[in-house]
Amino acid sequence: MNMRSQHMIAASQRQRGAALVVGMLLLLVLTVLAISGMNTASLELAMAGNAQYHQNAFQASETGIEQAFRTATLNPSAAAQRMPAGAGTSTPIPNTGGNDKYVAVVTAQMGGTAMPALWGSTWDSFSTFHFEIESTGASLRNATAVNRQGVAVVAPRDPTVTPLNPTSPALTP
Repeated sequence: MNMRSQHMIAASQRQRGAALVVGMLLLLVLTVLAISGMNTASLELAMAGNAQYHQNAFQASETGIEQAFRTATLNPSAAAQRMPAGAGTSTPIPNTGGNDKYVAVVTAQMGGTAMPALWGSTWDSFSTFHFEIESTGASLRNATAVNRQGVAVVAPRDPTVTPLNPTSPALTP
């Protein structure tokens, strides 16, 4: 054997494990990147689900407001009937598998007393009664949304309320 072939054999013997170590390091790096990507995807999926459940809770709350408009007696003279039947109890929404619910409560504002309407021309011949509907919607994963809706009911003038403009032509005989 000449010197050159001995040198090549010695060089190849020194490099026998280097390819394996480099290959293992590259596989380790790729594995770490894959696990990181899966964790990111899982987190984004959970965030999208939470946003969807919050949207469902918001829609349930809006349904509660609509149902309160439909069933509430917003009549100032019916003080005992200001809240709809079943108000304050959780009402499941159909076609959601019982997952989405709402609680709607109607309350009279300003103690249920009338407020004078805006003055001008014949506006002083009316009074307004103010109500508030508060609806809380709930969905899965403890998602909740609270919506409030104000309602002003225009009614005939309440003689116990002082008009904003006592010299209005509507109030003169």
